[in-house]
Amino acid sequence: MGIGDKMRGLASSAQEGVKSSTISLFHIGLRLVTGLLLGLTLALIGQELMGYGTFALLFVMVVVVAALMKILANWSIGQILIFDLICVLVVMLLRMYILVAP
Repeated sequence: MGIGDKMRGLASSAQEGVKSSTISLFHIGLRLVTGLLLGLTLALIGQELMGYGTFALLFVMVVVVAALMKILANWSIGQILIFDLICVLVVMLLRMYILVAP
């Protein structure tokens, strides 16, 4: 085993490490963005219904983000994207209901 083989092995292991780190960071970022959007939506709905203040709004957002980060931890990126698609479709359905309702 020469120095060329060792360098090749080092380069391939570094490449695999960067690839796995990038996928892991993307997964965490996707879960965080999903949680923030859903948390903000639910917190704003709760604020309009209950009339609570800014501190309660932030508290609800943090709780929803933490719960979704925990729930989505074992999901793959594809499953999270499908969940996001379903959430967007539900939001569009609610928006249509609000616009059409008298």
